[in-house]
Amino acid sequence: MSQDASKPRLEFRSSLRLARILWPGQINSRQARTLRILCERYGMSVAGGDLQLLDRRWYVTHSGLIRLSERNGCAGIRVEPVKEFCDSDSARWMFRAIVFKRFRSKGFVGYGDAHPSNVSPLVRGAEMRVAETRAVNRALRKAYGIGLCSVEELGALRSEPSPNRAVARTPTNGNGLANTQPRLRDRLCLLIRQHRLDPTLVKRYAADFCGTQQLREASRELVESFINALAEQANKDRDGLICKLNSYAHSETVQS
Repeated sequence: MSQDASKPRLEFRSSLRLARILWPGQINSRQARTLRILCERYGMSVAGGDLQLLDRRWYVTHSGLIRLSERNGCAGIRVEPVKEFCDSDSARWMFRAIVFKRFRSKGFVGYGDAHPSNVSPLVRGAEMRVAETRAVNRALRKAYGIGLCSVEELGALRSEPSPNRAVARTPTNGNGLANTQPRLRDRLCLLIRQHRLDPTLVKRYAADFCGTQQLREASRELVESFINALAEQANKDRDGLICKLNSYAHSETVQS
């Protein structure tokens, strides 16, 4: 067997091992079969942050779709707002994305909408960017035959607490990350896993970003702003983010 032919199988085995570590007890034979198809047919990787398992279902990520398009020589993506369905006053946005797999080829069209009622409270205020990302994801999924929904197309990863209902704070996790409400903590951990970031350096960066000596002292709004900024940096310029994090490597350790 040639090296090129064996590479997808090795990637599947590596992804399966990592998936069982990240989501213990959630990988059954059905999820394993789906993962094999995604790794061997599409070249996706759990370690690369291309896939997420939520409620025992696989979801592809925006970064995974972008990397898939790059591997297949995508000629370009055109994105534009659908103005008649956009209203900045009510934070309602709709975008149309067209993916061109080859130059002068027929494009694959996808639409994405976002407004306060169909996005997570964690990204309120960023509805325009969410709508654009959803449109691009749908167009890419059509172009490359990906039947899985993308993480960014979900309204929320799990049910959100009622605004009138108090949510108890949880203790700081093993990485010393924020002791904020569970959804914020989970999203931050998801970003760290997805983009393979150093959790200690992320913690130091977060404390500096929030202007507090200890991350636990930061308000929920500040931590939320940091997570949004971190996600945007990781998606747009991961190499630049790594350099930024490395600048905290020799800084004084932030006590959790």
